[in-house]
Amino acid sequence: MGEYDLHSLILACDFRVDDVDRMWKWLKKHGDPLAAIGAHHVVLYTSIWEPGRVLVTIGIRHAHSIRDVLRSPAIFEWFDIAGADDIPPVFGGEVVEKIDLYGPSPEDHVGRVIVGVMAAVGDLAVLMAKVHGGAERFKRSGVRKIWVYRALDDGREVMILQEIQDEVTARQWIEHPDAAAEWMSHAGLGGYPSQFVGRFTHLMTIDGQG
Repeated sequence: MGEYDLHSLILACDFRVDDVDRMWKWLKKHGDPLAAIGAHHVVLYTSIWEPGRVLVTIGIRHAHSIRDVLRSPAIFEWFDIAGADDIPPVFGGEVVEKIDLYGPSPEDHVGRVIVGVMAAVGDLAVLMAKVHGGAERFKRSGVRKIWVYRALDDGREVMILQEIQDEVTARQWIEHPDAAAEWMSHAGLGGYPSQFVGRFTHLMTIDGQG
């Protein structure tokens, strides 16, 4: 997660594809419809443990554009091209906080693992207080960054992206997370997907001001 990710509004979708490269080539050819509705970056992460599973995040300039994206025929065509059997849930949210536990690094992405969780939490303010209180423990466990997004249509629904030192450390964190990372135990409950574990794969910058 580098500087291009510093958007405050995000669309995210966790789903499975038949051919990741084919889907990405299609997306690169269809940047204009995304630019027209205020998108500025598309980031693709691919799972390291589940072949074909991807997490795609789209940075959005305006809150109203999120609704436009969800109504756009392009998104249905995108999932069709990707080979998805059904339209997967799409998370639309705004940033709550981006916590960089180590500061900027010239080697961002190198060997790093992204752990993404979409879940409902009891009290977001309490959760964030726990995160800040446990920051040093998180660092010792290999967590480098924690980015928290809150759904625009439900203040209790969050997406949390964590950048972990490496794959071995990520597995240890997933199996034995800190108690303050309560969202880890909520992954996969209800209609939410299981936690996503992957690596940065592609970035597309979209021109235009929306």
